[in-house]
Amino acid sequence: MKTTVLSCLLLFSTSLLAQKGTVKEAFLEKWENSSAYLWEVAEAMPEDFYDFKPTEREMSFKEQLLHIKGNMDWLSTTYFSEETYKKETVVPAISKKEVLQLLNTAFKNSSERIQNTSEEELSQIVDFFAGPKSKLQILNLLQDHVTHHRGQLLVYLNLKGIAPPKYVGW
Repeated sequence: MKTTVLSCLLLFSTSLLAQKGTVKEAFLEKWENSSAYLWEVAEAMPEDFYDFKPTEREMSFKEQLLHIKGNMDWLSTTYFSEETYKKETVVPAISKKEVLQLLNTAFKNSSERIQNTSEEELSQIVDFFAGPKSKLQILNLLQDHVTHHRGQLLVYLNLKGIAPPKYVGW
């Protein structure tokens, strides 16, 4: 048992030493990959199916993408800038091209706001509707939310007989 625990600790500390950069740099690298992968997923669905909903209670493919965009705008503006977040109402009749432009802008703006946040600020505790959270936790939520809804979009593609793009990970 002692050998196993010691081995695990050694492996963990070695992997920490092998990591390059800061927490923020690691996040931004993953964020860029996440953006590229979501773009590929969004591109894979033909515009004719952007209003597709698997069930009546689900969001459409387009609504999922706009929901992801809105969440990125809210979290990155509220917790990583001095700007005041203003919820935008997006007209549901926008084209696939316009949705992709909005997503691209949201990822870019989020990335810039996070780049302008110091490493020290990531430990700062902020008020959040689910209770106090660190800005690092907000970063994790930002990525987790994109991943959650992107996973749903992969199912939408499969339901339409469209092979999802190959995963773009780390």
